This record gives sequence, C-alpha cells and structure tokens, in this order.
Amino acid sequence: MPQLINYGKEMLRISGERIEFSTDGGINWRVRRRESPMTGTFIDILPYGNELLAVTTNGIFSSSDNGLNWRERCRERTTTGKFRSLADGGKELLAITSNGLFYSTDRGINWRKK
Repeated sequence: MPQLINYGKEMLRISGERIEFSTDGGINWRVRRRESPMTGTFIDILPYGNELLAVTTNGIFSSSDNGLNWRERCRERTTTGKFRSLADGGKELLAITSNGLFYSTDRGINWRKK
C-alpha cells in the first residue's frame, strides 16, 4: 500500500519508485518525482514546517517546492543505521531506523538515540 498524505490542496503518495500527486481527491494521479541515483527509492514522506521530508534508500532528503526537487539532509550513518520512517514530535523530529528510535532538534541534520 502506498504511503499517502494530504499536503495543502494536494494529496501526495509514494507509489513504487516515485511520488505522485492528485488535485482531485485521489481520482487522478500524476507523477511529481521519480527516484534518481541521488535520492534513491522513496520510502516515507512527511510534511515538516514549510517543506517536505522524505526517507529514501539513500537517507533523508528535503524539498521546498512540493516534492519536485530534493536536497540531501542526512545520509545513513553507522550510529543511526538505515532510516525507515519519520514523525513530527513537536519540538523534535523522530526517526525509526534499523538501530532504533532517534531524534533531531536541527530539522534532521544530526541525530541522537532516544
């Protein structure tokens, strides 16, 4: 099942190796972004402040243009392991990784074990 979020007036979903969007309540879908060698495959997506964050097979990436372009935020590290999902914890960003639960207070650049 693809991961699905409401984002402004659109719905976004991860479908296979791409991000798709719908402006008509999910009746029709169009491709917003395909995986690339830089991003890898999209796994999870989270609205966070005025940007989108995505967990990919290459780490965490951010987008400030509704998911069209992505910039690397954090790569997998020995301490964190592979990122699996993100959640907005209010004052901190939370990540489930292959090494447990981590948190970040600097928008996902640096991580500490919970």
